[in-house]
Amino acid sequence: MVFSYLRLHCSSQYYMVKIRDIVAAIEEFAPLALQENYDNSGVQVGDVRQESSSALICLDVTGAVLDEAIQLGCNLVIAHHPLIFKGVKSLTGKDYIEQCLIKAIKHDIVIYASHTNLDNARSGVSFKMAEKLGLKNVQVLTPMDDKLLKLITFVPGEYVDKVRNALFAAGAGQIGDYDQCSYNSEGYGTFRAGEGTSPFCGQQGEMHKEAEVRLETIFPDFIKGKVVQSLLSAHPYEEPAFDIISLKSSWNNVGSGVVGELDSAEDELAFLARIKRTFAASSLKYSPLLNRPVKRVAICGGSGSFLIPDAIRAGADLFLTGEIKYHDFFNHRNAIVLSDIGHYESEQYTNELICEIIRKKFPTFAVHFTKCKTNQINYL
Repeated sequence: MVFSYLRLHCSSQYYMVKIRDIVAAIEEFAPLALQENYDNSGVQVGDVRQESSSALICLDVTGAVLDEAIQLGCNLVIAHHPLIFKGVKSLTGKDYIEQCLIKAIKHDIVIYASHTNLDNARSGVSFKMAEKLGLKNVQVLTPMDDKLLKLITFVPGEYVDKVRNALFAAGAGQIGDYDQCSYNSEGYGTFRAGEGTSPFCGQQGEMHKEAEVRLETIFPDFIKGKVVQSLLSAHPYEEPAFDIISLKSSWNNVGSGVVGELDSAEDELAFLARIKRTFAASSLKYSPLLNRPVKRVAICGGSGSFLIPDAIRAGADLFLTGEIKYHDFFNHRNAIVLSDIGHYESEQYTNELICEIIRKKFPTFAVHFTKCKTNQINYL
């Protein structure tokens, strides 16, 4: 699908913004820590300290996209797919990647990519696909594991609100669609201040007994530094005691794919036709029909065939993704209807998603959707 040019503004004047602030807004929504270990999301090339008044958004960076950015006066190109996946040992222009890097450097263009971190983020790529199909009660299909930490600390009663709110402001306390989550239990602590200390309460050399609240909350591991710093800044004690424990539970906020429900069940073939129209797919591959209505649907943008078993376990009637291998159509033919609309077609609305992230924080920043066709797959 070809997107038209879009401007986001409150007046006819476009305001300059530091590119690093645009990047920060995207990474607040989709932290780089959420990307898969094979990925290379983030800044690909360029100085994010420079200012910009507009960005060009695309799925893939090509020479034509960069030419379009130059013509539009954009010094920021935001892509879904990274331009660089492997190490670049030279810049000789021997392939399209090096040619794009050279062109970006010559014209002082920053190239930024938000890939699997945007796939795995809450309300990310698969959520956007679900929105286009009108799914309800949408949840992450396969949540991430081993990403959560629990903080336990002990705070004098009159200061617990201050410390708790500081932890929440740092990003702690989010469980699903609920935030500011914590557990609090009253007790007392003891300590003896040593020589050279400046105790908040009690005297040096004397054991002190203080009424305290045991405060517990959880947070993702990649904000550990920020959470600990907030604790130390807000806590009244000179040396507050705290524990950080790794949790084995899944983090339901983020992960691969989504599953949701249609308002009402639909005929299999009719729903497949609606998928084809919604994503403007030139063709649509699907497995043998099971002759039962479609109510529960699992989705993954891009190459999502690895999630087929999870979709089956989630009770989905149909699984929609951008790439399914030939033999996967055999392996699961009696359990679920599989639908493959093409990699590009499944991720095309990523451009809208990135636009919405920017618009929320920078309504006067101009955004363009590329008019270049970057999908290299054609259908005869």
